[in-house]
Amino acid sequence: MANSDVKRVLVTGGNRGIGFAIAQGLLAKDFEVIMTARSLNSAQQAAQQLSGRVIPLELDISSDRSITQAAETLRQKGINQLDVLINNAGVYPDQDVTVLTTTREALLTGMNTNTFGVIRMVQTFLPLLEAAPTARVINVSSGMGSLNGLTTTAPSYCLSKLALNGTTIMLAESLHAKGIAVNSMCPGWVKTDMGGSSAPRSPEQGADTAIWLATQAPHDKTGKFWRDRREISF
Repeated sequence: MANSDVKRVLVTGGNRGIGFAIAQGLLAKDFEVIMTARSLNSAQQAAQQLSGRVIPLELDISSDRSITQAAETLRQKGINQLDVLINNAGVYPDQDVTVLTTTREALLTGMNTNTFGVIRMVQTFLPLLEAAPTARVINVSSGMGSLNGLTTTAPSYCLSKLALNGTTIMLAESLHAKGIAVNSMCPGWVKTDMGGSSAPRSPEQGADTAIWLATQAPHDKTGKFWRDRREISF
């Protein structure tokens, strides 16, 4: 049976990059971390690299069936409370395309994972968030999803993160009465599989604001967009 006294966070895409750094940082702050990856093996391998309370979990946020199954797996483990949900998993389906050459399939892939997946995660795990006294939802977005940061060369990514920021505003308004804070954050350009090796920031630097939002940020700050622990414009 799970310990109801421990602070618990679920990190999607927690097996590598920014998600792994977030998991590592929150373990250091005595959280129990539910680390998800698209395959259980990937989650287990990543969990073995960490010390602390880590629960590996298979979860593909582009699949409603996978999201539902993940929630059921946690229920079977006796986990009925979630203090923080960090929607970190995402895709970048924009190799060598522009807004003039991209396909409907690529646009749908971006929206289905980066935006619709987040909405379904919140809907599905809401009962667990409601059980926590001061729950938080943190959406890992991008400056490329802000109105003044859109580019023509990453159309599906930009539009899906723009929609994710809109989703953050809508969720914050919808969950305010339940005492659940919802925020977006931009990690900056980070050395990850997505960001590439020339990116100036480490995963740990990219994870810092998410960790701060999960632990130290004022709980009454909701429906905002953050970078380097400072509020920025959507």
